[in-house]
Amino acid sequence: MSKMLGAASALAMCVVAGQAMADPAGCDGEETVIRFSHVVAASGHPKGDAAQLLADRINEQMEGTACMEVYPNSTLYDDDKVMEALLLGDVQLAAPSLSKFEAYTKKLRLYDLPFLFSSLDTANAYIGSDEAKDLLSALESEGYTGLGYIMSGLKQFSANKPLETPEDAAGLKFRVQTSDVAVAMIEALNASAQKLAFKEVYGALQTGVVDGQENSWCNIYTQKFFEVQDGITETNHQVLAYGVITSQEFLEGLDEETRSQFLKIVDETLAEANNQVAEKEGECRQSIMDAGGTIRELTPEQREAWVSTMKPVWQQFEGDIGADVIENAANTSAN
Repeated sequence: MSKMLGAASALAMCVVAGQAMADPAGCDGEETVIRFSHVVAASGHPKGDAAQLLADRINEQMEGTACMEVYPNSTLYDDDKVMEALLLGDVQLAAPSLSKFEAYTKKLRLYDLPFLFSSLDTANAYIGSDEAKDLLSALESEGYTGLGYIMSGLKQFSANKPLETPEDAAGLKFRVQTSDVAVAMIEALNASAQKLAFKEVYGALQTGVVDGQENSWCNIYTQKFFEVQDGITETNHQVLAYGVITSQEFLEGLDEETRSQFLKIVDETLAEANNQVAEKEGECRQSIMDAGGTIRELTPEQREAWVSTMKPVWQQFEGDIGADVIENAANTSAN
């Protein structure tokens, strides 16, 4: 019954939110329908743009075999509920932030470690490695298949007061994702962490439920967080990436030829989309400035103070992630 209700809900959403679909005409009923649900803007955001690019490719190259519909901005599910929806077959693709997988594996906590990657280039180099792909395989015991990563950028801090040194954050309340690593990182600043769904962040900032948040440039811009903050401090302290996942049942239900074509398109599209993220993030950063937002750049000495304050968090999670995995990822930045 739950599956039937979910499917009916998705069908109803097609009618009321047709603009959210990759193909305005919808699927014709003869093709395999692939619904991709995510929580960010439909365009102007790395994940939203990657989802649309993937839909365009599948609808063009797999016409007559498969059809993809994209539902952005949590119009179907948020990142918590979409995990169940995948197993029920109500959606076929999702790309939750990696912190959402903590309930299934603690290995992916790797990506939440502060100052692990020195740049987007080094983060991209790592997620393309065999080790990074193996980390996603930990989801298989729960019925999911990890198809790859969508990179979203490096995170910046914002608050309702200027943040220049770690001490400036003391006593503030920061929204974080459902990540114990993020909580530990905020506590290292002598601040308080509050886990909130992405769609609740703007209201929480506006009403003072939280004082600040940390996010990528495009999340800050497309969700207008900068409008309800004193300014953004360019810390580049953490990578924000998403795991593109499907259910094993869906993937195994495709015939071999269809599955092979689908996976090939996904691999090629994600690689292309991730190579465009740095440019998109730069555009979002500039858009914040053009809209009157305040961006604070750190001196080398100020940045080192943030690093020395938060990087010790790594040691708390070595047992969950593996010291060798952390070392390998960190070496990507060093090389």
